[in-house]
Amino acid sequence: MDVKKVPDIITARLPVYLRALQRMADAGLKTTSSQELGEKVGISAAQIRKDVSQFGEFGKQGTGYSIDYLMDRLREILKVNRIWDVIVVGAGDMGHALANYQGLINRGFNIVAIFDNNQEKIGQTIGDYVIEDSDNLIEYVKESGIKIAILTLPASAAQIVADELIEAGVRALLNYAPVSIATPPNVKIQYIDPAIHLQRMTYYL
Repeated sequence: MDVKKVPDIITARLPVYLRALQRMADAGLKTTSSQELGEKVGISAAQIRKDVSQFGEFGKQGTGYSIDYLMDRLREILKVNRIWDVIVVGAGDMGHALANYQGLINRGFNIVAIFDNNQEKIGQTIGDYVIEDSDNLIEYVKESGIKIAILTLPASAAQIVADELIEAGVRALLNYAPVSIATPPNVKIQYIDPAIHLQRMTYYL
């Protein structure tokens, strides 16, 4: 099946499976079943089998899945069997947190630069990074061939910066700004707004 035709709800679950499989591999396990994996991630065994079957047959009846093989295939499907260079735009609290976060590189993502338009921040360091001037952002994206950007900007600036990045060649945006951004069909955008997720939980309290 063409990956592009697979529903987003299915592809959204694949990284969850990959994370659980990695933990199982780290614990020394070699094989698993859809039942065991389902218990790890809170999804039914039937749903896991259905999701995985969208991309081929990876397990054997009665023997389950080879953890290493299934991890390799999921990395290939998600295109994280390589390292993607990523930029962060916005050197505020969230930008600092991302710069110091060590959990991206082993999942296929390498932050290569952080940009801000605050003249007082430009030239300062965050961990291993020197904050770059946003005036050089578009030139950097074009010259480096950057395809992924993380936006940790005020809501008022997010759409403008996103438009510039897309024009420069960025095709995937992870947006922390508390605002929806309009993008063309060939650009994928994901949103992370802690307040929205908290509001979804308090409904049940």
